[in-house]
Amino acid sequence: MNPTEIFVAGVAGTGLAGLGVIFYIAAHLRKLLIELCGTPERADFWRAFSNVMLLLVPVIFALQAAPDLSQQVPATLLVANQLKWALIGLVTSVLTMGIVLSVYIPGRPVKP
Repeated sequence: MNPTEIFVAGVAGTGLAGLGVIFYIAAHLRKLLIELCGTPERADFWRAFSNVMLLLVPVIFALQAAPDLSQQVPATLLVANQLKWALIGLVTSVLTMGIVLSVYIPGRPVKP
């Protein structure tokens, strides 16, 4: 594989991981956002915004991990390094979204 194919494989893997997370949390996120936003239209906007962030942040991290052409490193290690940074970006965006949502989720009184 040439460096361009390795780089594209890493970015494609990143996109697939992001889409996997988006599909995994989609239904749960929509229900929560409808409750927090009050209307389905507002919830759909924030869900779309969240989906874009869950996809773009990891891709940005993956794009920063371009393969170093001066070293003779196996392709699997180059893709693994790129995916490592992509997963760091994905976890960062999921945690950020979780923190922001948790601030707006009203606390329920604990029944004795």
